[in-house]
Amino acid sequence: MTWHFSPERVDSPAATALRRDYYAEVASRYWKRPATEAEIDEGLAGDGVELLTPPTGEFLVGTFKGEPAACGGVLLLDGGRAELTRVYIRPAFRGNGGAGLLMGGLEAAAHALGARRMVLNTRLDLIEARTLYVRHGYAEIPAYCEGPYMDIWYGKTLTQAV
Repeated sequence: MTWHFSPERVDSPAATALRRDYYAEVASRYWKRPATEAEIDEGLAGDGVELLTPPTGEFLVGTFKGEPAACGGVLLLDGGRAELTRVYIRPAFRGNGGAGLLMGGLEAAAHALGARRMVLNTRLDLIEARTLYVRHGYAEIPAYCEGPYMDIWYGKTLTQAV
């Protein structure tokens, strides 16, 4: 096994670098041009990531052969629901089996926090992410929130064996 996933503070050096890479990729794809460092700083400022720590959430960092390669978070909402957020694997590490392990780890973290259902929102242009979610049992649901970068919503009931 070359992947290892563990909870980490969102402001650790590895988590911060991964969050910056995540934002740079999704913003650049949305704007159809590379995001600037200033735009990344602005996008990450006040993004609520501090809630991704118990008891309100969890943030996982994945390493591949010891190198920070992936991240993702869960945020408790209400009524036993958690939101999946900031799911990211650096491009150089994709295709090495980390996505499924990350999803399993995030679902287990949500379940441990008391969630029985996971929901998420994403954009239509993030086809790889949408494919990942569907492959892991997520189905399209009605919108549970709204915002400028939300095109489609997914949900999944968590099982005891996550």
